[in-house]
Amino acid sequence: MPDNRPSSTYRVQVRPDFPLHATAELVDYLADLGVGHLYSAPLLTAAPGSEHGYDVVDHLSVNPALGGADGLLHLSRALKAAGLGLVVDIVPNHAGIAVPHLNPTWWDVLRRGQKSDYAHFYDIDWSRGRLLVPVLADSPDALDDLRAEDGELRYFDKRFPIADGTGDGTPREIHDRQHYELVNWTRGDTELNYRRFFAITDLAGLRVDDPEVFDATHAEILRWYREGIAQGIRVDHPDGLRDPAGYFARLREAAPDAWIVVEKILEPGERLPAWPVDGSTGYDAMCLLNGVFVDTGTEAFFDTLDHHLTGVTTSWQDLVHQAKYTVATGCLAAELTRMADLAPTVEDAPRALAELAACFPVYRSYLPAGSRYLAQARSEAGRRRPHLISALDQLTARLRNPADELAIRFQQFTGAVMAKGVEDNAFYRWTRFVARNEVGSDPARFGTTPDEFHEAVLERGQEWPGSMTALATHDTKRGEDVRARLAVLAEVPGDWTEVVRRWTRFAPLPDPSLAHLIWQVTVGAWPISRERLQAYARKAAREAGTGTSWLHPDESFETALRQMVDRIYDDPALHREVADFAASITPPGWSNSLGQKLLQLTMPGVPDVYQGTELWDHSLVDPDNRRPVDFAERRALLNRIDDGWLPPVDATGAAKLLVASRVLRLRRQRPELFGSYRPVYAEGRAGHHAVAFDRGGVVAVATRLPIGLSRHGSWGDTSLSLDGHSWTEVFTNTSYGGNRLPVAELLHTYPVALLVKE
Repeated sequence: MPDNRPSSTYRVQVRPDFPLHATAELVDYLADLGVGHLYSAPLLTAAPGSEHGYDVVDHLSVNPALGGADGLLHLSRALKAAGLGLVVDIVPNHAGIAVPHLNPTWWDVLRRGQKSDYAHFYDIDWSRGRLLVPVLADSPDALDDLRAEDGELRYFDKRFPIADGTGDGTPREIHDRQHYELVNWTRGDTELNYRRFFAITDLAGLRVDDPEVFDATHAEILRWYREGIAQGIRVDHPDGLRDPAGYFARLREAAPDAWIVVEKILEPGERLPAWPVDGSTGYDAMCLLNGVFVDTGTEAFFDTLDHHLTGVTTSWQDLVHQAKYTVATGCLAAELTRMADLAPTVEDAPRALAELAACFPVYRSYLPAGSRYLAQARSEAGRRRPHLISALDQLTARLRNPADELAIRFQQFTGAVMAKGVEDNAFYRWTRFVARNEVGSDPARFGTTPDEFHEAVLERGQEWPGSMTALATHDTKRGEDVRARLAVLAEVPGDWTEVVRRWTRFAPLPDPSLAHLIWQVTVGAWPISRERLQAYARKAAREAGTGTSWLHPDESFETALRQMVDRIYDDPALHREVADFAASITPPGWSNSLGQKLLQLTMPGVPDVYQGTELWDHSLVDPDNRRPVDFAERRALLNRIDDGWLPPVDATGAAKLLVASRVLRLRRQRPELFGSYRPVYAEGRAGHHAVAFDRGGVVAVATRLPIGLSRHGSWGDTSLSLDGHSWTEVFTNTSYGGNRLPVAELLHTYPVALLVKE
């Protein structure tokens, strides 16, 4: 593998209201910040109004809504002039079909059916009859609203093609002659005969395992690579692919020198498959970084509090199983049925397949690698459903075979079950300590000890030195600084228990588990506007699906939810108490934020900065984390820092900008300083409050558990043993020497330090 990795990346959500020309205007700021490569959201033509770009409709063009080819060329020239590279986000798994006439390949499939030149582009089961398109209203007379106009069938604002020679008669008669059948939208989850992205019927699965489909969908992207416009590729959702290993081999062959990272969500302890890529997008690093700032000794307090608030004791494992089984048999029932049809002789095949998916411990296996996960799932499924043992044994015998169509589809299925069941459901229902309810984390693991952190980082750096590290993405459930502040709750379990028990009595909600989630998010993101918190609470409630849901909103529950949130703002005493508590955990939260940022930017791998997070970021789940960023403010603060201002650790967030800019610049200018990894342990009574490592020329030092440190009376005699060289602390430009360095002196100005060997 070539050493092609950037020094760092900076993620920009390029979108219609922040297009390519606006992005190009950021380049000078990103260069000043120290960034190596700009990392862009998808740029190919997407569905109209798309704010994310993951619903590509035309793989042969740059999205006109973003500025088209001219906009990309303008951005490329600006990046090259500043010495920066470009990493592009690509979407090989699926294409957007919500507006059929804008997707030329899908339109042709609708018009010509199996005879279409593009029929093999999509994963369609033609054996089940016409292609089902779930767009009709939930009414038996919905087809009466069809119209035949301008050589097309129209259903309100939706347009569909008419096959040659089938356009005579009434709209209903024309419809019945087509290669597709328009059906009730509710049938999308149960009877669909094309593969989707998760449960989204507007995103149809692509067959990029077919070389012709790969070439057609990657031609434009690979042109950017060949012409030097893009040097890196981020691959979205590989778990949906039929043959991930084959896909990455083909991509690497087509882009031999590109830096390729893959959005693979690894469960704790799971390893990235041996694909010809540079690594993952860093959720595994995020899990470690969040966990090392959590006091692992207070888990029992939160177990007790959760039981007191909810009145029940539910294990994370049982809740996940329940949520995944519900997803497998509910919103993913169409995919389950398609698999079960491949095992017609197995009695109870649907239930057994659903049970295996619910028990699967990771997102998916990549046979023959990962077959042990199937064995774990079979064992657990047999324990939970002994009456299904015969079916489970028959199915697992086939699911071990990489060439079996059932095994191929089951691997695609388990990732969707995990994502929908855990990320989009269980994370909103198991709420004892939501700082750990994050993509790539196991909420049952309360925190991470420094020894565990060092061991995992060392292993990660040895196996995947070019992997990305991250603290926030467009898919994270909470902003990085919200999680950092929430980690403080683990240091004050008694105080939190007292206030949250009082608040839940004063502003009750029928779902106490959801209420605990909302109270944690409130203090983690405070100050937060009423509108943002209301929007979050509504989304969280519908994702949890206990009192209301997306499919069946419960107005009485949602009214109670709005009233609960309104009371936070309308009751002066409650508002003051929430504000006071949030204020009490904010300074130690800042310490955690600076610590996790320093460790992320200096640890092995390629650090990514999600847009705007070089200042405090108290965003919540999307779309909240896609809000516009005030780059003018960031430019002005960076200029002040470069003029010699030493910012305090306060609400401006400029101290975080200082840390980010100094580390990013150092990584870009002196990469040789970041070549190895060695844990550094502080000695003294407060030694466990420091987490530090030596990268082979720079030593990063961060404070952990700051409230516990203050109870110790600060650092006292704690010191670091160095090698006797002279060192310069980057943030304060202070020189140090000798074999033992007092931590109190080193961390006098900031709770973090970065020492560079002179």
